[in-house]
Amino acid sequence: MEEIISKKFINIIKGVIISLITTLVLLFIFSIVLTYTNVSENLITPVIIVVTAISIFIGSTIANMKIKRNGLVNGALIGGIYLISLYILSGIINNNFSISVQSIIMIIAGMVCGMFGGILGINKK
Repeated sequence: MEEIISKKFINIIKGVIISLITTLVLLFIFSIVLTYTNVSENLITPVIIVVTAISIFIGSTIANMKIKRNGLVNGALIGGIYLISLYILSGIINNNFSISVQSIIMIIAGMVCGMFGGILGINKK
């Protein structure tokens, strides 16, 4: 039983790491597009939200393909841990940590994206 919990925890952390790496890659690509094209800077916030959702979905799907159980719960954990980690890191870097209604909505949305990824991950063959 303890081994199962340990493997599950490791796969959840892997899902969070995959999500973070995916975010970095996608935002790097977007930064290149912003630099070399006439894309409006007004798109930055929506693109960050979409990239975050896609990254959590991908990380949750991949992690849950190995766990094969409780996709909703595991996906929500991956999304929640990912976003809470980002908010804490952002607070440390900016010396200003505060949780707003927008932060809570983003965390809940991330958990929902993780849940969808978890459902897909456990059902993928």
